[in-house]
Amino acid sequence: MAPRKGRGELREQPRTTRTRTGFLRSYGAWALGATLVALMLTTPAAVARPGWTIAPSSGGGTRAADHDGRPYVYAEGAPGTVLEDKVAVTNPTAESLRVTLRGADADNNADGALDLRATARDTGAWIRFADPTVKIPARTRAEVPFTVTVPAGATPGDHPGAIVASGGGRDAGVSVRLRVSGPTLAALTVEHVRVRDGDSIAYDVVNRGNTTLTPRLAVRAHGVFGTVLDRRARTLPVEVLPGRRVTLTEPWHGAPALDSVDVRVTVTAGGGAADSATTTARFVPWGVLGGALALLAAAGCAAFWYVRHHRDRRGTT
Repeated sequence: MAPRKGRGELREQPRTTRTRTGFLRSYGAWALGATLVALMLTTPAAVARPGWTIAPSSGGGTRAADHDGRPYVYAEGAPGTVLEDKVAVTNPTAESLRVTLRGADADNNADGALDLRATARDTGAWIRFADPTVKIPARTRAEVPFTVTVPAGATPGDHPGAIVASGGGRDAGVSVRLRVSGPTLAALTVEHVRVRDGDSIAYDVVNRGNTTLTPRLAVRAHGVFGTVLDRRARTLPVEVLPGRRVTLTEPWHGAPALDSVDVRVTVTAGGGAADSATTTARFVPWGVLGGALALLAAAGCAAFWYVRHHRDRRGTT
């Protein structure tokens, strides 16, 4: 069934592209990403006091935009499609506000946190506004239309982006979750597993497919005398975007003091993505061992002195 107009769904021109509820369910985890983007773009001053906000449009114009329940803009379209939607900028203050809007590409930092690329080359570059600068009167909510033009040669899969608004001395944003129609592949690799300082395990996760992955982690470690670590699979609070490499760290409190351990890290994700990698770590209590060696050295010196001293005394009698 085609979506109802007036609800702010992305629509294709000249033919309507369906914004499916199944797509929203499949990418429910992206709500976390939208929250992180909003927090990342909002300055501490904006959090501390009420100010203007931006959100996916509710479409009706008779209620606050954040009551619509859309945590982000979402849609799916084929290459060559032109999609339409709106964002709502609400100015609750007593003064008019001038806001400048732009598109941006979503990205992962090295540690997996969501970020925005400095230069838009993907979804952010496909977003266009009729007028990127909007003046919003006091105590008014403005519906700002925009389009997303998917290039004819766009690769299938997920293309996460954002709409960033700047005004009143701060930035805020709305996450844009776009999937280009076509074959999808969920694939990942686990690389460079290493034990750091005996209290954490670091590893790289590389998204080799074209869909956003929410990884699940399981860790096992076997020492000389048996299993020393066994953590069952659990979902990590991170999203790995297509083509990105992130370095994640798993704390390991209570690691053995003296052992040789084989550590296996297994990461899985939706769509059948899975991989494992191992490393070997040797735990040696160098402080204790150094003290013992110092005592042995002192005892050896004392024995040498004793033997030499008594030899010298026998030689003089």
